[in-house]
Amino acid sequence: METNGIAVDYDSFGDSHDEAILLVSGLGAQRIRWTDAFCTALATHGFRVIRFDNRDTGLSTHLSDHPVPDFAALAAAAAAGKRLEVPYTLHDMAADAIGLLDALSIDKVHVVGRSMGGMIAQLMASTYPERVLSLTSIMSSTGNPALPQAAPDVMALLMKPAPRPADDEAGFLAHSVAFAKRIAGSAHPFDEDAHRGIVREEVRRAHDPAGFARQIAAIAATGDLRVRNATIRAPTLVIHGEDDALIPPACGEDTAASIEGAHLKRVAGMGHDLPASLHADVIDAIVRLARRGRVDDKAEDFA
Repeated sequence: METNGIAVDYDSFGDSHDEAILLVSGLGAQRIRWTDAFCTALATHGFRVIRFDNRDTGLSTHLSDHPVPDFAALAAAAAAGKRLEVPYTLHDMAADAIGLLDALSIDKVHVVGRSMGGMIAQLMASTYPERVLSLTSIMSSTGNPALPQAAPDVMALLMKPAPRPADDEAGFLAHSVAFAKRIAGSAHPFDEDAHRGIVREEVRRAHDPAGFARQIAAIAATGDLRVRNATIRAPTLVIHGEDDALIPPACGEDTAASIEGAHLKRVAGMGHDLPASLHADVIDAIVRLARRGRVDDKAEDFA
């Protein structure tokens, strides 16, 4: 689908005439991280569920004509209070999502974003309020610079260059598994086989470390969302794991505090992942919020 000057790869589950839920992926993650099982289960509640590849991931347009960002230069510019020169920001990625809805002739949508996708979803709700019926932000943040950062070893794993899968598939998979295990929650078993399978599929679809770096730069250049979040009036749910070592729980608390009337669902034992054992609980919360968006006759308790 061509929109906003790029090609956006998407698919959908459920009846095309049902009310839509748009799933927004996280940093470097392809749409298939929202698994078929999750999407199918969500669609059984009477929704058309749409997932898509963000720019620079999967089968959507990769901005390969732009160089890998110089993070030292970006950090220096940020420290000096200068505007960061980057190929795009999360505002552009939010516009991509809205453009996809336009192309699909969808006027309004329930938007659900995870990690970086949660920030994109927040921007959709604040910038295009007439298009968003409800907002669910999962394991995400506002970009508030005062918030705690990822654990040092987690950040080191995130930024450590991985072997090229074409040269060393086993090493690449071991690198990915090590990171995923580190950020997984304590109360839910980590499914290494499932993780390896989805990472292999992502490599088959498109492997682009430069695109991952451009997305990091986009997050940095977008900055603090709290002022914008204060304008959000869509019913909002914030879901955050108490074991999240990549985006600490305080970030979810800050997101909920920045949006009037937002409900915060803290999940014990959940890390920076969405294992199959949590699907039913998370889907139930999304559906309850979406139905409240249609019939706003009582407050729901998601705590």
